[in-house]
Amino acid sequence: MSNTITQAFVIQWDNTIRLQAQQLDSRFAGCVTDRGTITGESFTANRLAPLDDMPENTVRHGDTVFSEAAHSTRIGLMRDFFQALPVDRNDEPKLLANPLNGSYMSSLVAAHNRRKDSIIYNALIGNAQTKDGAQIALPSSQIITASATGFTKAKLLTARKMFRKNEADSHNGEELYIVYTAEMLEDVLADTTLTNADFMAVKMLQDGDVSGNWMGFKWKPYEAVQITGGNTARTVAWAKSAIHFGSGYVEGTAGRRKDKKNLMQVDMGASHGAVRVEEEKVVAIDFTF
Repeated sequence: MSNTITQAFVIQWDNTIRLQAQQLDSRFAGCVTDRGTITGESFTANRLAPLDDMPENTVRHGDTVFSEAAHSTRIGLMRDFFQALPVDRNDEPKLLANPLNGSYMSSLVAAHNRRKDSIIYNALIGNAQTKDGAQIALPSSQIITASATGFTKAKLLTARKMFRKNEADSHNGEELYIVYTAEMLEDVLADTTLTNADFMAVKMLQDGDVSGNWMGFKWKPYEAVQITGGNTARTVAWAKSAIHFGSGYVEGTAGRRKDKKNLMQVDMGASHGAVRVEEEKVVAIDFTF
């Protein structure tokens, strides 16, 4: 046998381009009030404050006394986004693994989904704009401070209490959601006061996750939370009706570019906006890690 037979060995080249680990789907798109397609540079969310309790009627055939209904309006500003990937015409016949066979568009869709979540997350914890242009911050009364501790049972119970106190839980038909990160997952699974002898806790420990319904919240994994001070993160819990989200358009295309030597361009564009409608339905929770 010739020792040079190795020169005839072949290499099996990969004919598929595989996406690296990343968040692919939108985690929050189904957890907000979706206003559908928006026409215009912004959209409004009208608010009606609670009335005083119904007064007692003590006068027969008396004059009608009207109550005051306090109206206010929030504004969701639309923002435009666009992303494109090129494949040179000369490169196409040289590629065994052609990115035009779906991987480029899949990557663009994933990037778009992460952008939607970023818009929603920042609307939850950021300022909300009123019709007259005022910026409404999430008040300190709706923020649970880090207090140099991680994500604890006490913080979770306090958040749950706040929603009940504000009449913003399932008793009023609300769906509650909470963001959790890898650090929060570690804190929860390591806290025996949260995982002690509870059926759901046993399932959590078996699965190594907290996704699903637990403690009155639907848990949504998300790693792109706000970091302050180097080791303090801000998660957030909210009721579905607290955030209004709208889309101007969402469009993905692929086509030849005559102005770029006939290269193939795969692109995706979108227009989105979100606004927090009620501060009482949002609770930010800070924790250290």
